[in-house]
Amino acid sequence: MTRVIAVTNQKGGVGKTTTAVNLAACLAEAGFDVLLLDMDPQANASAGLGVRAEDPRLTSYGVLGGAAGIAEATTATAVEHLSLVPACADLAGAVVELANADGNEYVLEYALAGHLASYDFVFIDCPPSLGVLTINALVAAREVLVPVQAEYYALEGLAALLETISLVQEHLNPELAMLGVVVTMYDGRTRLGREVAGEVRAHLGEHVFESVIPRNVRLSEAPSHGLPISRYDATCAGSDAYFDLAKEVVSRD
Repeated sequence: MTRVIAVTNQKGGVGKTTTAVNLAACLAEAGFDVLLLDMDPQANASAGLGVRAEDPRLTSYGVLGGAAGIAEATTATAVEHLSLVPACADLAGAVVELANADGNEYVLEYALAGHLASYDFVFIDCPPSLGVLTINALVAAREVLVPVQAEYYALEGLAALLETISLVQEHLNPELAMLGVVVTMYDGRTRLGREVAGEVRAHLGEHVFESVIPRNVRLSEAPSHGLPISRYDATCAGSDAYFDLAKEVVSRD
């Protein structure tokens, strides 16, 4: 069965898109067929894979608006087995367009129906908010992956996110499950990094992945080249960390 995973955290700058792109790429490198759905109007996941949408209809915006189906909006990437539905700035308008529509929470789920069998994994990169785009992702997904930055404000807003996930489970998608929380931007040389990682584990226990994503210059450079870290520098610490995370994700099936 296809695993549909929403990567979300309403707090910006926590490595959400970095995690979505690189985890998807690592699984594709391992031979899994993967689709990455960019649901963020900033389109950073698309840029991180070297894709710039020329036609708004052939994007996640077009999919939500009914101008295109998933298959039409899907494009290949430089990574074999990894496909992408890109985003565009117009996606911000979908928030308004969907606001008063009946059943607006289910638009993405309906769009994906019939297309999942082609993939082992579908990742949905959510915007840094808890609005209608993120709700659509949580309704369409079966698992949630939450990146949390290794800083003292790491747990800020996490309670609100977990409450939203709980409400979606209760009212919209009872099959939604917490895949896990991954600590990002971790610097084990500092006391701060170690303390925050320990605090996250103390609060969330078994939901926290063993793998942690380090602060890594090569990870920061890769998006400007339109490549995932596995293609930009497969030997760096950031690449190793995402391959380790990919193994954990597979093992949590």
